[in-house]
Amino acid sequence: MDYLFSVALMVHIVAAVGVIGLVLVQHGKGADMGAAFGSGASGSLFGATGSANFLSRATAVLATIFFVTSLSLAYLASSKPKTAGSVMQDAVKSAPVPAPAAAGADQGTSPTDPDSKARDIPK
Repeated sequence: MDYLFSVALMVHIVAAVGVIGLVLVQHGKGADMGAAFGSGASGSLFGATGSANFLSRATAVLATIFFVTSLSLAYLASSKPKTAGSVMQDAVKSAPVPAPAAAGADQGTSPTDPDSKARDIPK
């Protein structure tokens, strides 16, 4: 199961980097206006119409792979068997709980602190 998780994680990382790269390579809708005034070259590596088609399809495929690997990583991470309990459960099991004092034992005595305002409370 760890091998499958590692493979899915590597495919996920490659797809994420690929999507980032393809999105950065593509030109936006406003890029044609800049090319019309001479600030950039309107030609591309894949041709005028083929570049948008190829790059957009490649981006869609990599985005689909990214989403599928995201869901599979979430499923693989949640379905791992838990062999050990949580740290808090171990701490609760190991610490003894002190017995509470009797409820009526402290009512008749006065507080030992001389600065306490508990003596001012009427009984």
